[in-house]
Amino acid sequence: MAKRVVIIGGVAAGPKIAAKLRRLDHEVEITIIEKGQFLSYAGCGLPYYICEDIKEQRELMETPVGVLRDPEFFEKTKNVKVYNRTEAIKVDRLKKEVEVKNLDTNQIKTLPYDYLVFATGAKVMIPPIKAVDIEHPGMELGCMDLSHVYTLHGIEDAEAIRWIIKEKMAKKAVIIGGGLIGMEMTESLVKSGLSVTVIEMLPEILPILDDDLGILVRRYCQEKGVNVRVEEKILRLEGEGGIVKKVVTDKDVYDTDAVIIATGFRPNSDLAKKSGLEIGETGGIKVDLFMRTSDPFIYAAGDCVEIENLVCLKSAYMPMGSLANKQGRAVAINIAGGQEVFRGGLNSVVFKLFDYTVSRTGLGIKQAKDLGFDAEYALVPAPDKAHYYPGAKRVITKIIVDKRNGKLLGGQFVGAGDIMKSANTVATALYYGGTIEDLSMLDIPYAPPYASAIDNVCVAANVIRNKLNRSMIGISALEVEKKRKRNEDFILLDVRTPKEYQQVRIPGSTLIPLGNLKQKLDELPREKEIITFCAVSLRGYEALLILKSNGFGNVKVMDGGLACWPYELEK
Repeated sequence: MAKRVVIIGGVAAGPKIAAKLRRLDHEVEITIIEKGQFLSYAGCGLPYYICEDIKEQRELMETPVGVLRDPEFFEKTKNVKVYNRTEAIKVDRLKKEVEVKNLDTNQIKTLPYDYLVFATGAKVMIPPIKAVDIEHPGMELGCMDLSHVYTLHGIEDAEAIRWIIKEKMAKKAVIIGGGLIGMEMTESLVKSGLSVTVIEMLPEILPILDDDLGILVRRYCQEKGVNVRVEEKILRLEGEGGIVKKVVTDKDVYDTDAVIIATGFRPNSDLAKKSGLEIGETGGIKVDLFMRTSDPFIYAAGDCVEIENLVCLKSAYMPMGSLANKQGRAVAINIAGGQEVFRGGLNSVVFKLFDYTVSRTGLGIKQAKDLGFDAEYALVPAPDKAHYYPGAKRVITKIIVDKRNGKLLGGQFVGAGDIMKSANTVATALYYGGTIEDLSMLDIPYAPPYASAIDNVCVAANVIRNKLNRSMIGISALEVEKKRKRNEDFILLDVRTPKEYQQVRIPGSTLIPLGNLKQKLDELPREKEIITFCAVSLRGYEALLILKSNGFGNVKVMDGGLACWPYELEK
């Protein structure tokens, strides 16, 4: 008798499991249970569908050759039975049965299984924000009770947002949450012609980044006309006639025609928990290296599972489509009798924001320190190809390592140029447990249209090596600004040329061009702290070496120079 495999979930991991399993076993009976209407769609493409970069809905559900992945496709092409608009409501592990309910007819039926897979994805985190309607002042409402308040968790959500834009029902929008989804939706709505306000309660947007890069991205968004608010708490939404009209915070009131709630996701593990499966500390279903749950006949994959962070070896929640597909492949191989291991993830992320690309992999500096690492970092602004080659654009590369052993901990990348080769390089080195010495000596292909002779990740690695051997001591722009606000007595030494200084400068900085520094050492007090910088702090580093060699003991370089300075400038 053929094995019977039932898969709960039909968006990312579920269809991957079904397709791979069918390639491995032509006899197995495969059934997908999907609560929604749509199958195997590209959820990560929804912001681009809303702004019509992707014109047609079906493009999100097509194969690369244009075949629609609907129930008929799976049944005829893959020999996979699909029940969409059907919810799995109960699992009997002793009888090995799943009880499902058709959401259109309310009909309940029972499906037997030999192996069951949870691919139930994630749930949107809805914050406990109250709402009021001025036409019904005594009625208690939640934020989702008003019309034109949306999340982005499926094609239905995207269609609703796209509709109010096309019908010209929205000119202003407030996005609650400045994380990954919030910032992707920022670009989408701005491209759609809306005036956008982003409200984030944390000190900085994009918690996937360290604050020194997060603030640079925030300033960039503000240059694009986006009103970005941080450290601001939503108090309530106000509606009229059932439609949201205002967002009230602890600092201001914002008129709006639509609200997007982008406050994150959590694992959709409720049914697994109800079924008695072990749940991890992040709320995801606990699985082993083979993606098996605490029941050997039940597997789990995708945004509903907890996995291991390969850098710190801690439990983690990483709801990414890329990982879901890898996990799905492993599940299929193992159900078919193989021994495929999924070790874990690095929390590698990339997204587009106007002309910028933003990426990270591994740990950030604060995260690393909170986990007990003795972390150091390098911040390197540089062109994405040879500086003299037409079209070269600046990118910022940040590398994080453990001082104690030189182990690579993470990387972050921001800029208008190509950052993906650097992000992929660092992610690969992280996966294999590389050190900063390994990174600095990588033989990365070079030609002027693609890279500088020493690749940016190698330059960043060398900066860290200089820090580790104490030939360079760095300080972040954030710390320099704190010193300025505290009115500390130090010298902020700009070693650029007079022409560069005349064009733009940090208020209160002292100009001594690098070429004149040796002749003007007597103008600098040796007892004071001196912080050197230039456009990107390469000349700042050379100035530090000159000062140290001439007996100045308290000298630091401002990491990233003026390119990474997000505060006030004089022109």
